[in-house]
Amino acid sequence: MPRRFQRFGETTSETTSEINISPLIDVVFILLIFFIVTTVFVEETGVEINKPRAATQSDLEKNSVLIAITPAGQVYYGGREIGVSGVRSTVQRLLSTDDMPVIIQADSDTPTLNTVRVLDEAKLAGATRVFVSTSNE
Repeated sequence: MPRRFQRFGETTSETTSEINISPLIDVVFILLIFFIVTTVFVEETGVEINKPRAATQSDLEKNSVLIAITPAGQVYYGGREIGVSGVRSTVQRLLSTDDMPVIIQADSDTPTLNTVRVLDEAKLAGATRVFVSTSNE
């Protein structure tokens, strides 16, 4: 029987095969779930702050309570204005689930009195680690 050569792209019943990709899909989903679960979500304050510079700046934990103070004295958490009076209840609620540091991001033009009032409210809420965020630029 003469041997017949197969052209590129031509299939015969003898050479038909399929690749099973279901294990590949399973691996991709497992990796996706792994990366979603291990991702740290940082909640932003919702306002742009021009932070003052400091020579002794250091990096802090990713999981923290971020409170922003604008030059006009408005206090923000999570993109909404909470005011100085809302700091204590917000920090108490967040610290009831996990012990996190409180980071105050005060604009460089914010009066010191506003920053101190927010710092006091955070400490009165039970925060043991309260920091003022600065810029190293």
